[in-house]
Amino acid sequence: MDRTAEGGTTKGHYFHQDLWVSQQIFKENPVKHVDIGSRVDGFVAHVAAYRFIEVIDVRPINSEIDNMQFVQADMMMENPHLENYCDSMSCLHALEHFGLGRYGDPLDINGHLKGFASMSKMLKVGGKMYFSVPIGPQRIEFNAHRVFSINYLLKMFAANNYKVDTFCFVDDKGDLHKNVSLANEQDVAGNFGCQWGCGIFKLEKI
Repeated sequence: MDRTAEGGTTKGHYFHQDLWVSQQIFKENPVKHVDIGSRVDGFVAHVAAYRFIEVIDVRPINSEIDNMQFVQADMMMENPHLENYCDSMSCLHALEHFGLGRYGDPLDINGHLKGFASMSKMLKVGGKMYFSVPIGPQRIEFNAHRVFSINYLLKMFAANNYKVDTFCFVDDKGDLHKNVSLANEQDVAGNFGCQWGCGIFKLEKI
């Protein structure tokens, strides 16, 4: 019954990632923040409540909202006019879909790698990237998304000249673990016990 239910839900990937990352951007106060494909009615709205945010998505967005500017683009393509474009960037729960065709993007088995490389070129050296994807045993789930192992992600970050400033994750129960060390190889290899977790990374481009 409603009278005995809790006042709201404070669990899950989107609740924790949207709140934690928007708080980080508030603290950092970058000159120009750009988001790639994150949820507009969650994280993007959080950020737009206190600052301007530019949003790039493969899907069209026709609304005019205060503090938001929308740009339609396919980040799996080369975008040389966007190189060194910003000092802060986010891509939350989006890269796992790149190249799988779910949102009208072209099929490309390496779409996530091309997309991440393209995003990385947009970010200035010393800039911050806020990034999240599903974590667990590496796999593709048909017509849905990829799930990434943490070791795979760390190699992808290194290949694109990033260091990890902060790692958090949401476990399979929907609870957030903040400021987690990546030094224990066994924990990393086991994806911190996650089958369907959410890895949240604050990265710095070096």
